[in-house]
Amino acid sequence: MATKKHDDHENYPTVLVTKTVTVHPKPLLHHPQQILHLSNLDRQCPMLMYVIFFYKPCFAYQNLSLGSIFNSLKSGLEETLSIWYPAAGRLSSNQADGKLNLWCNNGGAVLAEAVTTAKIIQLGDLSQYKEFFERLAYKPVFQGNFSQMPLIVAQVTRFGCGGYSISIGASHSLFDGPATYDFLRAWASNSAILKEKRSTLQIYEPVHERGPLLVGTQHGQQQLTKLPESGSSAPTRGAAAIDHLHQLIKQALAGPDMKFGGSNFSNTGNSNLVLKTFHLSGAMIESLKIKVFGGESRGSFSFSSFELIAAHLWKARTKALGVKKGAMVCLQFAVDLRNKMVPPLPKGFSGNAFVLASIALTAEQLEGSSHEAIIEKIKQAKNSITNDYVIAYNKALDGGAAQGSLPPINELTLVSDWTRMPFHTIDFLHGEAAYVSPLLSPIPQVAYFMQNPNDLRGIDVRIGLPPQFLNAFSHYFLTNLQ
Repeated sequence: MATKKHDDHENYPTVLVTKTVTVHPKPLLHHPQQILHLSNLDRQCPMLMYVIFFYKPCFAYQNLSLGSIFNSLKSGLEETLSIWYPAAGRLSSNQADGKLNLWCNNGGAVLAEAVTTAKIIQLGDLSQYKEFFERLAYKPVFQGNFSQMPLIVAQVTRFGCGGYSISIGASHSLFDGPATYDFLRAWASNSAILKEKRSTLQIYEPVHERGPLLVGTQHGQQQLTKLPESGSSAPTRGAAAIDHLHQLIKQALAGPDMKFGGSNFSNTGNSNLVLKTFHLSGAMIESLKIKVFGGESRGSFSFSSFELIAAHLWKARTKALGVKKGAMVCLQFAVDLRNKMVPPLPKGFSGNAFVLASIALTAEQLEGSSHEAIIEKIKQAKNSITNDYVIAYNKALDGGAAQGSLPPINELTLVSDWTRMPFHTIDFLHGEAAYVSPLLSPIPQVAYFMQNPNDLRGIDVRIGLPPQFLNAFSHYFLTNLQ
């Protein structure tokens, strides 16, 4: 969905698209047209999710023409699509139940070439989102018919200084984060710009069949009707994330004091959110650890930087937004289920393989809880993601329409961890990207935890916030970090 973002620089030069082509798989392997059944996890957000790579001017490719780089990217994409062939297909609605599946029809991806006289240095801090970034991405016209929307689109733009940006949009029904990372690594390797093709790249052969995550098919149903892992005949518990979300919506409708996203349902939108990136250096994270635990030995209590920052962010965001003390508040974060299933999903599984873990407290309980207590609850929520949880989560989504976007709920804090996917190391051109960032997403209030190319011990936190709460959040979030 289109969402206007505040941008301090509205007078950037234009971006001129000079070429647009449809890219089809190379006929290395013949893949007959077929329907690939999607899981309920795949169907939740079929819209395109964009990331953009920035490569500053470099002597190694200053003499390369934009056309030669475009052709190399095109050739590499053709080769990659021959293996990741569903990416060349289209989504298709099942006439019987209206659910989306993937039609592998070799319809092709779209690759665009563009130029701008703007210089990358004019963009300032590349970690800070700017509305101009959206002009560097190819945005196909979408009129509600998913069968006409390409699942992969990309645009390579040459800047006036000789630098480049490469933006890629991929349907979230096609890949999740780890699968997108593998697809882009394969594409960069196959493009062979200023380097030899690396046939030894450590990427598992992609497995496109959704298998045990399917509901309603014979194979999937066998997996999804297994007895609980304990071996007892007790019914499988519900998925906490789904239950908590339903409770939050009921709470929002309960009365005028519990507004949905600070507004009524009918008036709620994402149009006023500001995207802001906070860089937490390795030293800042270590400082928070010391201040939270008083510099004392933590003994056997171990925790990750993700758990610490997620706990800190939840407390800061809830306090900054002024949530009433008696209101239920939730922290939800994505957990990779590839190794949580019984048996585990195959290596190279290319579909969506994550569910949301969830923690619920009242705002008063959250404010009064120590970081250590919240970290312990995060650990418990992680450990609750078992085969049974995945079954319950998947079934709870059955029959639901694709959500595409979620209106902001002040009481719900969402976190997506990208720190294990170092996108900046993907070398489409020469060496690492100066920065890689998600563009505006269908759910802009999500907090993304990302690696910073210049501080591998640090974490960049990109979050969407209402502008009136930005200063308060900055104050509470950066307290104990500086």
